[in-house]
Amino acid sequence: MMLRIPQVLNEQQLGEFRQILLQARWMDGRATAGHQAVQVKDNLQLPVDLPEAKSLGQVILHALERNPVFVSAALPKRILAPRFNCYQGGQSYGLHVDNAVSGEAGGERIRTDLSATLFLTAPQEYEGGELLVEDTYGSHSVKLPAGDLILYPASSLHQVMPVTRGARIAAFFWIQSMVRDDGERTLLFQLDSSAQQLTREQGAGSAVATQLGGIYHNLLRRWAEV
Repeated sequence: MMLRIPQVLNEQQLGEFRQILLQARWMDGRATAGHQAVQVKDNLQLPVDLPEAKSLGQVILHALERNPVFVSAALPKRILAPRFNCYQGGQSYGLHVDNAVSGEAGGERIRTDLSATLFLTAPQEYEGGELLVEDTYGSHSVKLPAGDLILYPASSLHQVMPVTRGARIAAFFWIQSMVRDDGERTLLFQLDSSAQQLTREQGAGSAVATQLGGIYHNLLRRWAEV
C-alpha cells in the first residue's frame, strides 16, 4: 500500500527546518550507499551523527507519534532515525530496492518493512525530483507539498528523477512494523479507517463500529509481532 499523509510538519516547523538545512554541512550521499546502490546514487546527505540531523529527526519522530493516520497505516514497532538528502544540479537516484535490514554501525538495526519520504521543499521550488515507485499496478510518480509524507513498502523498486532546477530536500527513513506482511497491514488500515468513520457518523455507541473494532483488534492480535 502506498499512502500520502498530509501535513506531518506545520509551516512553523518547515521554516525552522529550512533555516537549519540551508546552513548545514552536506556530504556526498554515495558514502552511505551499498555496493549496488553506489552505481546509481548521486545526491547529498547530512552526516547521521551531525547534531542538527539528530535534532530535526527527533522533531519528525515526535510528529509521527501524534499522527493517527501514520500510526494506523504503519503500526510501527521501530523507526530508524530520519536522515536527510538533497538533490540539485541534475542529481538523481536510479532504480533500486532498499536494504532489507538497515541501521547505524554499532547501533540499532531494523527490518525495513516500510519506506517513508517526507518532502521539505515545495514542488514549485525545483524541477524534476519525482519519486517513482513501482508496484504490481505500474509506476507511481510522487511529488508532494512541503510537510507531506509518502509511505510505501520498502520492497518496492523506486527511483528519484533528476533535479534540473533548484534543490529537492527531504527526510527519509524506514519502519519496522508490528505486522510484517503488507497485505495484512493494508487490511488492518482499511478496517480501522472504516470503524473510525462509522464511529464519527453513528456515535461512540454504534454497535457496528464496536463490532468492527473488535474484529480489528483480534486480527491485530493474530498478526502482530511485539
